Amino acid sequence: MAGLLTKDELGHFLAMLSDSGAHLRGHFLLSSGLHSSDYLQCALFLSNTSYASWAGEKLARAAEDLAPDLVVSPAMGGIVIGHETARQGGLPFVFTEREGGVMRLRRFPAPGKVRFIVVEDVFTTGKSTMEVVDVMCSIGAEWVGALSLVNRSGKEDLFPVPTMSLWETQFPVYAPESCPMCANGEKLLKPGSRFI
Repeated sequence: MAGLLTKDELGHFLAMLSDSGAHLRGHFLLSSGLHSSDYLQCALFLSNTSYASWAGEKLARAAEDLAPDLVVSPAMGGIVIGHETARQGGLPFVFTEREGGVMRLRRFPAPGKVRFIVVEDVFTTGKSTMEVVDVMCSIGAEWVGALSLVNRSGKEDLFPVPTMSLWETQFPVYAPESCPMCANGEKLLKPGSRFI
């Protein structure tokens, strides 16, 4: 696991997250099923095209040594940053999406035996990334890296490939049965795309 930014660049990134309102505080149901007092709504960050371009350039630069042929992201959260990373790196881009609750490559022909990277907005448990990997590897592609805006997993071995993020942080997460915010009766919000 590696952070990609210098101290000054990280400060700039955190300021952009703050300026865009992307870092939310409250009581949130994460796509993993866990609860947290912090949620990163990266769509707000990515809605600013100059911010998205800046972040995509950083991720594309980091991916160069992986020599990917293709960038793949899960819908919905990874589409904008995946596309921007691919654009900055001069690579093709596809995305997977859920159909009947199962991740599939619905809108694109199978790319074959290509080297691919997965680009996401946020890594938490790695579930969405691994769903993408399962789809791509089942059609003969080779997974060579995982990149994100933020890695909030706190794990150095989240994936068995090079894993890089602009910001590595760890917010407290709780199982529903041990969530202090649930115990306090705080309203649970579900901002993630997995529930759409």
